[in-house]
Amino acid sequence: MVWYLILGNTLLFSLTALISVLVIACPCALGLATPTAVTVGLGRGAELGVLIKKGEALEIPQKLTTIIFDKTGTLTKGRPEVTDIIGTGRDDDTLLKMVASVENNSSHPLAEAIVKKAREKKVKLVTVKNFNTLSGKGVVAAVDGKEMIIGNRILFTEKNISFQKFEQKIVQLESEGKTVLLIGLDKNLIGLIAIADTLKETTKAAISAFKNMGLKVVMITGDNLRAASAVGKQIGIDTVLAEVLPQDKASEVKKLQEKGEVVAFVGDGINDAPALAQADVGIAIGSGTDVAVESGEIVLVRDDLLDAVGAVQLSKKVMTRIKQNIFWAFAYNTALIPIAAGVLYPFFGITFRPELAGLAMAMSSVTVITLSLLLKGYIPPVKKEIKLEGR
Repeated sequence: MVWYLILGNTLLFSLTALISVLVIACPCALGLATPTAVTVGLGRGAELGVLIKKGEALEIPQKLTTIIFDKTGTLTKGRPEVTDIIGTGRDDDTLLKMVASVENNSSHPLAEAIVKKAREKKVKLVTVKNFNTLSGKGVVAAVDGKEMIIGNRILFTEKNISFQKFEQKIVQLESEGKTVLLIGLDKNLIGLIAIADTLKETTKAAISAFKNMGLKVVMITGDNLRAASAVGKQIGIDTVLAEVLPQDKASEVKKLQEKGEVVAFVGDGINDAPALAQADVGIAIGSGTDVAVESGEIVLVRDDLLDAVGAVQLSKKVMTRIKQNIFWAFAYNTALIPIAAGVLYPFFGITFRPELAGLAMAMSSVTVITLSLLLKGYIPPVKKEIKLEGR
């Protein structure tokens, strides 16, 4: 309208300018900027052993301020072993026989460690009755008509069973990073069993990497504070939330969120599912329970915490690439729309023909798609470091 009615140019010139502007202003590249980067990012994550269930899960990790790790099965291998058996008035094999017979009814990793120890020593188990699990505290069952209680201090305090005569030994074992189970029979403490779980090979490196990224790292566990702190110190975690009941893990995540923290939770067990769902982004260990895997937005195929670091680094890379794509989509339009409209014609006699506008529009889309496809070759820095160390 300006060229034809105001500036008096021909109808052909005016229509040519109009068509060039419409072609070059096509928002094709802008529409491709985000979905192409997200799609390639999800595919690259799968190749790296990181399954990202939805695109939104790529956006949150770049905003993280805190990452919480469950201890057993996540930071540790989840295959604990019995290290100490301490009884009063009974030999070790008899005590182990009674405890293993009760724990044989449980699927908890600590229970499996005790049963495994009994099998190694070829201890014959007996049948127990009225087995019951007290979540986060221990188990109760009837052995030879007597009530046997196996659990932590909380459970023994609730049952009014004194354990003070063993307190010094308990403290010593916990200071070594071991989990101590108290064993009671007919309201009397009859012994202790200490269990230790080994750390995964990549745990320390993963924690160090997250701290170098400026994230606050927290460990959460149902273990006693002294034992949990010993493990935390060993792997470099300063903030430890101990003696947390399974049902309270989600509440601890919520407390941090209410303080303005953006929280990721890494876990593997059934008890971790509510916390995984509550967190801003849940990262589930693929070797964990189905419930945990279902609750997490990001699933690590391998039982390797360095993949969690890689997932966060991949997320940041994808978001950076989306911003680059949007920049170039706007850059083409911003630079070429005025030229297509004829801003250079009065000064240099330069016009932008519709076919050239079509080529420029296609090139903007090609640029965006090419930038997105470059993500297929992306290797998270943490993976590069591993390769260098391997050499």
